[in-house]
Amino acid sequence: PYFFHSGVTKKAAPSVNRAAEAARLGGVTSASSERPPAAPQSCDLAVVGGGIIGLAVAREALLRAPGASVVVLEREHSIALQQSSHNSGVIHAGIYYQPGSLKARLCVEGAAALYRLCAELGVPTEPIGKLIVATSAAELPALERLHERAQANGVRVTHLSGGQLREIEPHAKGIAALHSPNTGIVDYAEVCMALAADVKARGGAVITGCAAERVENAAETARVVHSQGVTTCQGAIVCAGLQSDRLAQASGASADPRIVPFRGAYFALRRPELVRGLIYPVPDPDLPFLGVHLTRRICGDVVVGPTALPAATRSGDKAWSISPRDLLATLSWPGSYRMAWRWRRQAPRELSWALSRAAYAREASRLIGGLTADDLEPSFAGIRAQAVGRDGALLDDFAFSGDGRIVQLRNAPSPAATAALAIAAYCCDRLGPITAAEPRERPAS
Repeated sequence: PYFFHSGVTKKAAPSVNRAAEAARLGGVTSASSERPPAAPQSCDLAVVGGGIIGLAVAREALLRAPGASVVVLEREHSIALQQSSHNSGVIHAGIYYQPGSLKARLCVEGAAALYRLCAELGVPTEPIGKLIVATSAAELPALERLHERAQANGVRVTHLSGGQLREIEPHAKGIAALHSPNTGIVDYAEVCMALAADVKARGGAVITGCAAERVENAAETARVVHSQGVTTCQGAIVCAGLQSDRLAQASGASADPRIVPFRGAYFALRRPELVRGLIYPVPDPDLPFLGVHLTRRICGDVVVGPTALPAATRSGDKAWSISPRDLLATLSWPGSYRMAWRWRRQAPRELSWALSRAAYAREASRLIGGLTADDLEPSFAGIRAQAVGRDGALLDDFAFSGDGRIVQLRNAPSPAATAALAIAAYCCDRLGPITAAEPRERPAS
């Protein structure tokens, strides 16, 4: 079986231990059975959202202002219930992103900071390396453009021939590849648990079961109105993920962009010995996602995915989960229809992958030859928060809003988990000091 959150990696049977996976993806909880504390009436900083970014923000604030009263308010019954625990666990190097964008800068900074944090807090990581594989001559120009982009972003990559790439991944198909040796893997749920423990050890508080309803500026302070009452604070940073648009709009911000949830499902590879590290295709420039890829996780299994289909809920990971409120929010947004029209040619392919394991295996076999439907079994799924503009455009970069003593994180797609610590520093920079004693300069961390 596979053991999660133990600090030990054990590789045994190739099939998925569904009990362990369900326990891990059910949320990250403390070993303590004590009731969570109530939200305070006042604090120096209120952080809305107990995912990896919110927890990283709380830690960053406490590093800058030791002794400050910092509170994380999480709507769910435990931290990291959504995107932070339902992902493939890749530490991205920063290859794909437009040079000069926030994604490019914060991913590179965040990956380095994440490796340091995990070493400090005892969370296992492994710089297992990634291959981006060209399977035909038609993909070579795009591969070269990725090489140039990686160099512009300061990311170390090596161009490999077909023979060289098979020295790294013997079962991989392809005629050329880029090798990123610093791309790694980690259990982000375990990172969240370690961050929460560190926040508490530094005097912060993590309050679960406290759903924020709106955030308001009040003179030189801010107020968070939530299900337990009101918390007045010197500043508020909102990292609400799948609820970010609703909180922003309730707090007076624009309705644009709207969060449209996408469901991504993964399969487990029954022959994990076929993959040593991470194998990705050359991404299609006409598509907003990276395509079907194979990922060895820190627990020892190999997953294939994800699919990418609009979901009818923002909170359930089952294919048939429906929330009338969430569905109405998607259907009432003009951008949803413009987005659907824009990607109409790709939709049948994504739908076939979601409905047919054989079709999915055929796509994965472009990277690893000989895969069939019998090699795949359902693993896990998650809901991704995708910000969609009124014009139907999928927001690609990280996006922020807010004024006064409020910072709102409006869009945090992949590689947000990798970049979490750098995003946290960016948010704290944008808000400014939360106590009179806080230094203006950002501390080394």
